[in-house]
Amino acid sequence: WLMKAEPDSRIVKGKDVRFSVDDFESVKTTPWEGVRNAEARNLMKEMKVGDKVLFYHSNCKNPGISKEAYPDYTAWDASHPYYDPKTDKENPKWYMVDATFVRRATHFVPLSLLRTIAAAVEAPESVAYIGEDGVKAIKGMALVSRGRLSVQRVEEDAWQVIEKLAEHGGWEGESAS
Repeated sequence: WLMKAEPDSRIVKGKDVRFSVDDFESVKTTPWEGVRNAEARNLMKEMKVGDKVLFYHSNCKNPGISKEAYPDYTAWDASHPYYDPKTDKENPKWYMVDATFVRRATHFVPLSLLRTIAAAVEAPESVAYIGEDGVKAIKGMALVSRGRLSVQRVEEDAWQVIEKLAEHGGWEGESAS
């Protein structure tokens, strides 16, 4: 899975909803609250304890699901930034999962690099180690083909390529970083 968070300050209803990899590492386990997109909600409802997650925005490599989908109680709190008056406790509309921080990646893998790989016919020289299959796997990622839905599936072949990129690096200082 891939889950996106907002690393920069953003004020909603007077509260900062920023959540960075540093915040995640500090709290270790957190409810993934505030998802207000039906497709992303449905994907979270498919998550199982032990599933791996790529934390999208910074260089956190492998958080994981530690509690499966349950009603997002922030939707019922009128003072909360993610309040939704169209849902209630008896018929919840929104769900969240708990995610647990595991470790940071050795090398930050920027979205610009993934887009460069996805646009390539063959792996750029700096990441030639991912090979033709790696390029194909990245091209198939929703992150580069559909946009930035806050929760996305990551196929096993793409997961392996991201892990390889995060472990080996090699593009740092180039235009794709």
